Amino acid sequence: MIQYLVDLLKAFNANIKPSQIANSFCIGLILGLMPKNNLLWYILLVFFAFVRINKPGYFIMMIIGACLAPVFDPLFDKVGYAILTYAPLENFYSRLLNVPFVGFTRFNNSIVCGSLVCGLVCYIPLFLLLYFIIKAWRKWIAPVFNESKVLKTLYQIPLLEKIIKSVS
Repeated sequence: MIQYLVDLLKAFNANIKPSQIANSFCIGLILGLMPKNNLLWYILLVFFAFVRINKPGYFIMMIIGACLAPVFDPLFDKVGYAILTYAPLENFYSRLLNVPFVGFTRFNNSIVCGSLVCGLVCYIPLFLLLYFIIKAWRKWIAPVFNESKVLKTLYQIPLLEKIIKSVS
């Protein structure tokens, strides 16, 4: 876990596009909010493993999303129920369930459907917010942070210096 944090901090300061980092956080949030006991989650996990994103940000946000998901389950249930009981789409859902292996995705579960939809709705605002935070970090916060007396003092501690060298 510490290695993921170190890699993420390196990415914030590296020549990686801010959009890649923001995208990885958003995708991680979508997967973190979804229940993990369905085929849809595993399909998305494997698919996003092959997409060019910042993997540490992806995994960290997946863990954060998984910790937040139980708090939002009542919301996911209501949203999913509203989507699954929307009258014009009920025929489509029943036909979809008759397709082999589609039932394993558990899209007909109101929490799975609601968490996926809520994650997708949160994607664009979270992406924009993180994009501008990363830009601000690189332009204003990182230079001040790197020149702070606290950080320079921490670098002088022998144990911390060895840890930083071993991670770098």
